Amino acid sequence: MDLDPKPGSGLKSEEVMRRHILPKALVIGLVAGLISSAFREVLQWSEIHRIAWLHQLSSMERLLAAVCVGAAGGGLGLWLVRRFAPEASGSGIPHIKSVVLGEEQLRWWRVLPVKFFGGLASIGGGLALGREGPTIQIGGATGLLVSTWFRVKPGEGERKALISAGAGAGLAAAFNAPLAGVIFVLEELHGAFTPVIFVAAFLASVTADVVCRVLTGETPVFALQGMPVPSLNALPVALVVGAIAGFGGVLFNRCLLASLDGFERLRRWPPFALGALVGLTVGFAAWIYPEVSGSGVLLAEHAMAGEIAIRGVVVLVAARFLLTMLSYGSGSAGGIFAPLLVIGALAGLAVGSAAHWIAPTWAGHPEVFAVLGMGALLTSTVRAPLTGIVLMIELTGKYDYMLPLLVSCFVAYGIAEAMNNVPIYEALRERTKRRAEAAASG
Repeated sequence: MDLDPKPGSGLKSEEVMRRHILPKALVIGLVAGLISSAFREVLQWSEIHRIAWLHQLSSMERLLAAVCVGAAGGGLGLWLVRRFAPEASGSGIPHIKSVVLGEEQLRWWRVLPVKFFGGLASIGGGLALGREGPTIQIGGATGLLVSTWFRVKPGEGERKALISAGAGAGLAAAFNAPLAGVIFVLEELHGAFTPVIFVAAFLASVTADVVCRVLTGETPVFALQGMPVPSLNALPVALVVGAIAGFGGVLFNRCLLASLDGFERLRRWPPFALGALVGLTVGFAAWIYPEVSGSGVLLAEHAMAGEIAIRGVVVLVAARFLLTMLSYGSGSAGGIFAPLLVIGALAGLAVGSAAHWIAPTWAGHPEVFAVLGMGALLTSTVRAPLTGIVLMIELTGKYDYMLPLLVSCFVAYGIAEAMNNVPIYEALRERTKRRAEAAASG
């Protein structure tokens, strides 16, 4: 069942085309769409009800409930990962990329259940992580699972194409974003256009998106009703948002790696105890403000609605940043897409509010810049500008935001490139590779 871990991408289009990859890609999209939709719906239900429940409690009751739920979810989630599938820690995207490159094997029969239930425990308990990383890894594992159904032989071509298609399907189902799923596969997983990979990822992503829309609804994840279209006057502020996001993305990457190194020193702690400690810390923050915990989708919605005062925005940016470092550094199952989107939305709102106070004609609606901040920070951190731009358009349904998004995202990309900062998923993959080599030699 394992993938043959030979070096290089080895995507031989002649070999893959002969094996009729298209029906398999459709099946992958269907299966990945079903699993990812279930993960998304259960996680969304648990988060909404957890936050609503906390708001109904008195102060002391909320404190007790938040820390208990956080500790239980964090402890169980990390224990599942450490005990059954260590490769399911974090977002899982670096692992899928290593599999595609032939550097690691993919144990789908372990990754699928651990990522699903470990992610539900951790994120549902309040850890500041997102669902997109888990669904991408779940989708990749689904791709390998389906290849075993069709008895695809281990080798250099078809299995890797199917894993890539599954990863794109996972992202498409996580955000109702089929185009972003395709571009993510080409831009991030492979870094090059291959016709076979494009067609497989396209079919799987569209199929998964259709399944997800049937099961979860057709509206964008962030339905921005009545939000105005930014004019050309907003482009200077969009440039400032991109510049701040560029530096912010570099800071995020460096702090995330430092957090992982710090938690590595606590490796000998029992997994449940370590996860419970992180969950308890996040639970304390949820006692103060419940929306700051979990994926943060509700917090991003408040930012894009302009419902947060600028002084509160600064505090929330700092809180979400620190909670994300703790949550991801612990090694629990969860991604960084959603935390990046939340932090970017809050920071963009802060810049828009400041610009509105200084030059109202340039920033008549500060909440517009929350959308730009999301795309720009994601671009700076992941270094995938096309994915960031297309994802924001599909998330919001605002196709007329293309021009300001281009300005913000490419400014952020340029600054991160100029600072020679390694893209986060590449840095995480290299870190895992160094650790494995050190363990093998020592």
